[in-house]
Amino acid sequence: MSDLFARQVVDGAVHARAVTAFARTGIRLPKLAELASPSTIDAATRKALPVIDPDTADSLNLFRVHWYNGPDRRQAVETPQHLVLPSALTGVPARIVVATGDRFPMIAAHKVLAAYGCLVPRLVTGQFDLDNQRAVWPSTGNYCRGGVAISTILGARSVAVLPEGMSPERFSWLEKWMADPADIMRTPGSESNLKEIYDACHELAKDKRNVILNQFSEYGNYVAHRAVTGPALEHVFAAVNKASGNRLKARAFVAASGSSGTLAAGDHLKESLGCQIAVVEATECPTLLNNGYGEHNIQGIGDKHVPLIHNVFNTDYVVGVSERSPDSLNLLFNLPAGRDYLRGRKGLSDTELESFGHLGLSSIANIVAAIKLAKYLDLGEDDVILTVATDGAAMYESQLDKVLNASFDGVFDQLSAAEVFGEHLAGARTDALLELTRTERERIFNLGYYTWVEQQGVSLEDFARRRDQSFWDGLMAMVPVWDGLIEEFNVAVQSARN
Repeated sequence: MSDLFARQVVDGAVHARAVTAFARTGIRLPKLAELASPSTIDAATRKALPVIDPDTADSLNLFRVHWYNGPDRRQAVETPQHLVLPSALTGVPARIVVATGDRFPMIAAHKVLAAYGCLVPRLVTGQFDLDNQRAVWPSTGNYCRGGVAISTILGARSVAVLPEGMSPERFSWLEKWMADPADIMRTPGSESNLKEIYDACHELAKDKRNVILNQFSEYGNYVAHRAVTGPALEHVFAAVNKASGNRLKARAFVAASGSSGTLAAGDHLKESLGCQIAVVEATECPTLLNNGYGEHNIQGIGDKHVPLIHNVFNTDYVVGVSERSPDSLNLLFNLPAGRDYLRGRKGLSDTELESFGHLGLSSIANIVAAIKLAKYLDLGEDDVILTVATDGAAMYESQLDKVLNASFDGVFDQLSAAEVFGEHLAGARTDALLELTRTERERIFNLGYYTWVEQQGVSLEDFARRRDQSFWDGLMAMVPVWDGLIEEFNVAVQSARN
């Protein structure tokens, strides 16, 4: 079994083959510190990037796996791209600030960062054999796309495992990137059917040539987001705060449960800004709220279990959002009648309306949850809630007609727009919102036992040590270790080329 926390090369022969392969292709790996602060990337690389297509498997795109890509996704910007939602839209005086993840390269979603954090530490320690192993990426869509993108650049064969009910856009992307269609595994069900994904991975794991990189249990996912996404959001807040005369207070970070990788950014923000952390889930599958189960269409947030990398005892709120909210608001934000209503009746500018293209279904769910939390906490105009748009509307164009026909009889007019705005934004309620006590945190933490210890074979000792914040803080000691190993690997590659 591979050791993600290895501090030195584990298999010299495997490491040497990777060095040789990279010397042949000229690949160089960015350090996490460079992804957290892209201005520290060497000048020659930064100068070369603008001419590189961000949607190709060019190795220089590894140096774009961060939050600082500009609107064209070619040029870097000083502050991560973000939206400050107008109160005319949210209905609350608090500022809801959304970092936009569709600026990331290749998949236009931030999960490519998680994939990098899971595979590269194994590669530079000789624990992943490019010649003889396959990287298996189980997910509900974006993570496996990120994994395929990273694997393709690095020259690794990969397998995408995802439910057959996910959006057609995800499968279309995979079909373009995968050399062998057989490497796309469609499991039964949709968003909430994670157990079926795990079962497929158990079968794949019987062949030792398959390396399972499960985002729900991979601590590299947690470390990458806490080290890179957390500081990026802190930078966003600093920019918004400066523009407002440095009078704002970061009150909360809101993110959907998903694999809980993005939630790790909240651990950084709680430490640096003192804000609280709220986790979002679908009310149709209220696992964290009340041990519930079910199905939903907020694609990308999973459910029916507590991820191993969720730092439960550092979480302050659980906010439930019905799938009806993102499904309906996706129409409001992207159909002509919806935009006309928001322009004419709510006074939103064309620029604000165009910004809705950055919001996928889970992104909209995050925003609705932020509104609910702002109402619950009675936040004012000097208060800020930070959240993320993990991907953009382009990944869900197929959902427009699906929801339009299923919920609106094929007609979405001004009246429909007004009803959707009234119910899901202006009328957003503070129901299905749980402020976590110690007892509630214990319940949620213990719920994970049944997935990870009983089903997935995690030792009770490894499961239980996650109670302490010192465990999670200790993980971050791996950042300089991994960066040192990456630097040594790059030096070895350069030496092999000379």
